[in-house]
Amino acid sequence: MRALAGYIMKGRMQAIMVACFLSLLSLIVPPVSIVSSATMALITLRKGAKEGAYILMCSCLAVALLGAVIMGDYRLPLTYSVFIWAPVWGISIVLREGRHLFLAIEIVIAIAVIAVFIAYGVQPELGNAWQAELGEFVKPLVSRANPDAPEGALDKSLTVFFHHMLTGLIAQIYVISLLAGLFLGRGWQALLYNPGGFKQEYLTLRGQKILGGLAILSFILAWALSGTFSEIFSNISVIFFVLYAFLGVVILHASFSIMRFKNILVPFLYVSIIIIPHAMIPAALIGLTDTWLDLRKKILNQSDT
Repeated sequence: MRALAGYIMKGRMQAIMVACFLSLLSLIVPPVSIVSSATMALITLRKGAKEGAYILMCSCLAVALLGAVIMGDYRLPLTYSVFIWAPVWGISIVLREGRHLFLAIEIVIAIAVIAVFIAYGVQPELGNAWQAELGEFVKPLVSRANPDAPEGALDKSLTVFFHHMLTGLIAQIYVISLLAGLFLGRGWQALLYNPGGFKQEYLTLRGQKILGGLAILSFILAWALSGTFSEIFSNISVIFFVLYAFLGVVILHASFSIMRFKNILVPFLYVSIIIIPHAMIPAALIGLTDTWLDLRKKILNQSDT
């Protein structure tokens, strides 16, 4: 990764080539988009908004030309590339100027929440639309995975999923993609110019009280309201849930990193989160609780005594 980051920083042409090639490749292998957007983040974080905008515009022109030549259509690769590059460029400016990683995260979360409101503003029956479009495809898959589940219980679960979760999950996947690109770009910047800097910045991430209050409010409204409003706040709650699960993992990472067997515990933490999805529930509770109790400080103080 260091070699790739160093190559990107050699010059404009190198950065444009990497961003464009990886963007086109990510149409086939979607996770590669994270590395493509990290290229935009690295340039913007290191050289500023103006240079980042130049690389962004030139990369858009290049990917449109390549798309027209290779695919016979410039619109898909261009639209897709703008979709993954422009937001990362914007939040990289915020991080460069504000120098607070969590501020950039808050802005991305705000964008996702606004997107949910806009989606329901455009299509008030969004849950029904998802169910109509995807129900026939998803139901057989779920039935095969749960052959003993009663038909009624299966239909109810799918209704809850389409109405109260799917929109939030889609928004959260986009959030994770953007933040992964930003984090990777920030990590590259630290690797090249400030070794160890990103690790310290990452492990001190902590949620703001006002955001924690909004998260709790969204959970309450999702439970207390009904109909479309319940759906909206349920989907927003999904976004907050994943955010605080992430913060909980950060807290656990910081705690494990001062323990004797940290080389085993830290990798085990991330593997557990991946293979045991239910582990995100206690992680989210830890992340939300830390907003007010500062659990890391208490753990570090105990380790010093």
